[in-house]
Amino acid sequence: MIATAFDLDGYCGRIGYAGARTPTLDTLRAVHALHPQAIAFENLDVLLGRGVRLDADSLQAKLVRAGRGGYCFEQNSLFHHALSALGFAVTAMTARIRYQVPDEVRTAKTHMLLRVDIDGVAWIADVGFGGNTMTGPLRLDDPAEQATPHGAFRLVATGNGYCAEAKLRGAWAPLYIFTLDPQHQPDLELGNWFTSTHPQSRFKRGLIAGRVMPDGRFALNGRELAFHRLNAPSERRVLETESELRDALTGLFGLTLPDDPGLGAALAKTSGGAV
Repeated sequence: MIATAFDLDGYCGRIGYAGARTPTLDTLRAVHALHPQAIAFENLDVLLGRGVRLDADSLQAKLVRAGRGGYCFEQNSLFHHALSALGFAVTAMTARIRYQVPDEVRTAKTHMLLRVDIDGVAWIADVGFGGNTMTGPLRLDDPAEQATPHGAFRLVATGNGYCAEAKLRGAWAPLYIFTLDPQHQPDLELGNWFTSTHPQSRFKRGLIAGRVMPDGRFALNGRELAFHRLNAPSERRVLETESELRDALTGLFGLTLPDDPGLGAALAKTSGGAV
């Protein structure tokens, strides 16, 4: 993936970054923390059947200029372009989701993440995991608990790769498993196509949104809205009407909703599980 004709000024303005534009760990940590606070995770285009494009122009038009968000392939593809434009050495990878998946269930490579190499050290960056999105990079060769601005994560070595885990309510929960095999644009396009079009994709079954805030995380699954506070109990409620859903998406998640005649019907019939 090559960041050609990438509007770095526009991206930095979108996430509110005004710091140094040098490929250092401090820069990576800063933009990694800001991106998921500014650009919400959401799957509206998948629900509307509009298709999801991963080319640089489409990503910038949607996520940077149009006030929209996106899911992992969009979020981390955009982040890939931004980091490359900042001078980082970035490699795209894919993973198999394990979060809330029974041990016996096999999953496909439907998640995208990034490897960023800085001064001979490999870091894992991921701004696209919904309600549990990381807000800081993880050092690949460190199996211990690693702190981020929004909770602890760790990378546990598996047979031929790693499992990314989050510490949730005091217990470790697996998020996804991955290997270090580089993924090229056709690989990403294939995973993106399955995730955005296959009837069994969770993104086809209901509304999903997530956004990081300074003091916690918003997560929306269908009509169930949760706010997971840092170091405090979570708050949950059900959004009963389409109007409440629209208000949450535009207000809490900071989204500009797509101008699509099918949006009302998509929101009216959405449902989901626990968040």
